Amino acid sequence: MNKAKILNIPNILAFIRLLLAPLMFLFLVNQDASFFHGIHPSWLNYFAAFIFVVASATDFFDGYIARTFNQVTVLGSILDPLADKMLTLAGFLGLMMQGAASPWAVFLILTRELFITGLRVSAVSQGLDISASWMGKVKTVAQMIAIGFLLMHWPGGTLLLWIAVALTLYSGYEYVRDFFRHVEM
Repeated sequence: MNKAKILNIPNILAFIRLLLAPLMFLFLVNQDASFFHGIHPSWLNYFAAFIFVVASATDFFDGYIARTFNQVTVLGSILDPLADKMLTLAGFLGLMMQGAASPWAVFLILTRELFITGLRVSAVSQGLDISASWMGKVKTVAQMIAIGFLLMHWPGGTLLLWIAVALTLYSGYEYVRDFFRHVEM
């Protein structure tokens, strides 16, 4: 395999996002750890929010660059959704552990994500391509906005979280519908 094709900018950006997700999670869930001694928890949330914004920007730019400059790779098609899921997982679980996000909302979002990932694997095994739909992209943006509002404790964060849940479940329905339209039973 061509090393230059694998080490393109979109793949590097997705890999950076993979690394930023656990770092953000660290700031969210270890606020009483001794190595954060003396740092007010609100600052740790600001650091987590900054990491989240940087990681979210890499999501936009890796997709834009890959499509614009024809740098779409098999590795990138695996890394990008994995990095997205790791980032949202880190955000939602960290916020839930802080009591800032509803456990039910987080459960519904994560269940949908796991189910659709399994469905996509099944589709690939049957030679079907179930790429991210427009609604799937809207869902991701809604989740990221909700995480941002919840991280910053801005008004409306909980409402945005439940809007993200509704969009997440609806986009999951679309994936299931499209899968069963194309699959051989």
